[in-house]
Amino acid sequence: MKVGLIGYGKAGCAVAQVLCEDSRYQLEWIANRSGSPTSAVLGGASVPITALTQGGLATWLDQHPVDALVDFSNAASAAIYGEEVKRRGLTLVTAISSYDDGQLAYIRSMGSHAKVLCSPNITVGINFLIMAARLLREIAPFADVEILEQHFRDKPEISGTAKKIAESLAVGGDKITSMRLGGIVGHHEVIFGFPYQTVRLIHDAIKREAFGTGAAFALNELRDCPKGFYTFDDLLMKRVRAQILAGVEP
Repeated sequence: MKVGLIGYGKAGCAVAQVLCEDSRYQLEWIANRSGSPTSAVLGGASVPITALTQGGLATWLDQHPVDALVDFSNAASAAIYGEEVKRRGLTLVTAISSYDDGQLAYIRSMGSHAKVLCSPNITVGINFLIMAARLLREIAPFADVEILEQHFRDKPEISGTAKKIAESLAVGGDKITSMRLGGIVGHHEVIFGFPYQTVRLIHDAIKREAFGTGAAFALNELRDCPKGFYTFDDLLMKRVRAQILAGVEP
């Protein structure tokens, strides 16, 4: 599968490295705001870098066609590549956590024309944590719930993943505690307080390459999906259902 990567910050660099090391994918190019530098050496090969601009993307895609886009840039980028995703039916994996309601609605609309996966945190582990936390919440709705998120010092906003956890568990934002510390990539913890016991579900992102393995997983799962808008939950539940059915077959 030929892939174009949108965004080349700290997370984008790590994702690019993972995609280049995965034999299932061929990273054709990277697009960022400046188009600088003009290339990156990844996996022993030179990968071209272009500027992400409204007018130039269509021409670039004509010259450098891909099957899928992976977005690790910012919320504004969708307005630049969105119509090309629709027109060309490109698979899209976006890991942006800061979409407003209008931007998210636009991302959803792409699902009528292409396979679209949108997840504010694209690591496999954190999405499994969310699924497990939701199940425990359903089993024990009486338990107290607190969410702790810790990130690197310069992250200004409350983690989009923490907000998603709170929303999925039907608890308010006042149940989220945030900490900013040097040296932490990302830590999320869901604490359930029961009578006589506590349960802690913890996920630590040790290196940003975890985002790359999550994106690679999503691209692979979307291969067998029809056009539509998907969450990471949808992809995990597809695997869970397959495992359940395999267990009950004679």
